[in-house]
Amino acid sequence: MIPTDLQETVARALAEDVGRGDLTAALVGREIEAAATVISRESAVLCGCAWFNEVFRQLDPRITVEWLVGEGNNVIPLQTLCRLHGPARTLLTGERTALNFLQTLSGTATTSRRYAAAVAGTHVRVLDTRKTLPGLRNAQKYAVRIGGCQNHRHGLDDGILIKENHLMAIGSIDAAIAAARTSIPPGMKIEVEVENLDQVGAAIEAGADLLLLDNFCLDNLRQAVILCRGRVLTESSGNVTLATIRIIAETGVDFISTGAMTKDVRAVDLSMRFVPT
Repeated sequence: MIPTDLQETVARALAEDVGRGDLTAALVGREIEAAATVISRESAVLCGCAWFNEVFRQLDPRITVEWLVGEGNNVIPLQTLCRLHGPARTLLTGERTALNFLQTLSGTATTSRRYAAAVAGTHVRVLDTRKTLPGLRNAQKYAVRIGGCQNHRHGLDDGILIKENHLMAIGSIDAAIAAARTSIPPGMKIEVEVENLDQVGAAIEAGADLLLLDNFCLDNLRQAVILCRGRVLTESSGNVTLATIRIIAETGVDFISTGAMTKDVRAVDLSMRFVPT
């Protein structure tokens, strides 16, 4: 599902880029129309078409965009992704903002698909984190889903995750979980970050629903999974890369979370060029 803040996100990005007006595009006559194409310069997963479209819709609804590749599909170098037509001024003004969305979200989806592929055949589910680019939380989490992974919390208001600093402030795992039980809505799960096997046992006894096993070595991960099996779900986090995720998945954890899909995203190399009409 496309995030509900799509229009707001695009409007904010356009205000940032266009400011009081595009001085250079104003050199082009208002009556001049143009055609353009967007091509990929590398292999990727296409994502962000709705944001791309919305940029030009907000600037001038006369711009038409014809997509030749569907959202979530793989693309190859030099492949034409879409064709555009309309006032040349608008095409020039919207180019960078539209490509920024398409490149960034395609980069997120591409990395997500690589992580999903790395654990194929295991039961583990790969989750993103809140380590997203400021202002692009919902857009990037959408791209993670397009790539084939799943979302963790969208924000601080939709789940309990008691981490190390919460425990330091509250005093103990028991006290933190007890406080959570008195404040959360019925049915909401309580997740606790633990850093060693002693904390695993304490969190289970205190009634946690899910344990975030933070930076556990593989041997301790395996032991933690045995302790938790049939009692609480397990999530592994820390030192998760494409090179390590498979072996982490094979320990038997239920979830693996990584911020690499969103915070370390590398924009896909795309290009928009005017073409003869």
